[in-house]
Amino acid sequence: MAKKRRVLPGFAPTLGFTLFYLSLVVLIPLAAVFLKSATHGWEAFWTAASSPRVLASYRLSFGAALLAASINAIFGFLLAWSLVRYEFPGKKLIDALVDLPFALPTAVAGIALTALYAPNGWLGEPLAAWGLKVAFTPLGILVALIFIGLPFVVRTVQPVLEDLETELEEAAAALGAQRWQTFRLVLLPMLAPALLTGFALSFARAVGEYGSVIFIAGNIPMVSEITPLMIISKLEQYDHVGATAIAVVMLIISFTLLLGINGLQAWSARRNGLEKTA
Repeated sequence: MAKKRRVLPGFAPTLGFTLFYLSLVVLIPLAAVFLKSATHGWEAFWTAASSPRVLASYRLSFGAALLAASINAIFGFLLAWSLVRYEFPGKKLIDALVDLPFALPTAVAGIALTALYAPNGWLGEPLAAWGLKVAFTPLGILVALIFIGLPFVVRTVQPVLEDLETELEEAAAALGAQRWQTFRLVLLPMLAPALLTGFALSFARAVGEYGSVIFIAGNIPMVSEITPLMIISKLEQYDHVGATAIAVVMLIISFTLLLGINGLQAWSARRNGLEKTA
């Protein structure tokens, strides 16, 4: 029997190259951060990573990232649904604009958002008249994180919606299911893995975002300082102990949250698969 030819080389060379590339690009730099922080001792690490100013930046960065990802999960799904299920004037333009945060340099996005939401900006001025200040506040950071994270949810959910058979909804309606029941019991289980993936990608992008946030944040100590800014500030002061300590804490928290989200995503996909085979 003739041996089946494969386009790529065998399993061993492919896996070896993959692990080498992954180690070179990801594992070695991350290990270097942990080793660098360990050389200064636990006391120096804890002092640098737990100062009140740094703790405030943790709360702001992770809190705003989680809130922005949650908002993007809701409105990103609605936007993806509209783009897939409806025809309306300007649909192709809106579909193209979804990818704008991908193509736009982050510094340009930050400057544009600051100009829009500043007290004398097109949107900031009428909002200020209502007593709502956006730029140079934590709310401005949230706006920037929503802007840069929305495409991840839309582009993750959109292909799943396109492959979703409308006959399932029609069958549920024929059996007497209401719209909410159809969405909750039929559509949501199939869309949950994609929504969780989009949420995780949006959160991962938001928690480490710097360029689009730095201009609109205002960088007020204990109020609107993000953690990436604290790392940059420590490096500019040649405080490598503080910079690596903060980076390690960010890595641990981010990895733990993403691991939990990925576990939930795998559980949702496995449950959905079992329900299909049942």
